[in-house]
Amino acid sequence: MPKNFLMFASETSASAPIETSVEPTLSDRESLKILVIGSRRGVTSTIQNLHRLRFAEVREWSPLIPTANPGEVMSILSRYILAG
Repeated sequence: MPKNFLMFASETSASAPIETSVEPTLSDRESLKILVIGSRRGVTSTIQNLHRLRFAEVREWSPLIPTANPGEVMSILSRYILAG
């Protein structure tokens, strides 16, 4: 017959450490870069749309950076995710 779960709880010591969640360390995280390339209007509009969708704050994106192509800019968002 299976033992009752509460029996195990009473068998543990009151001084036993309780496991708590710990913030991930840098080694637990992976860096991601999200890049938007296009016209100034297109990049700005996309960043604002992603903000409305609560994907990222506008201030989290880099300033608009000109590319080698005339009339084209880019902006980069860096994010960290848990690795593994």
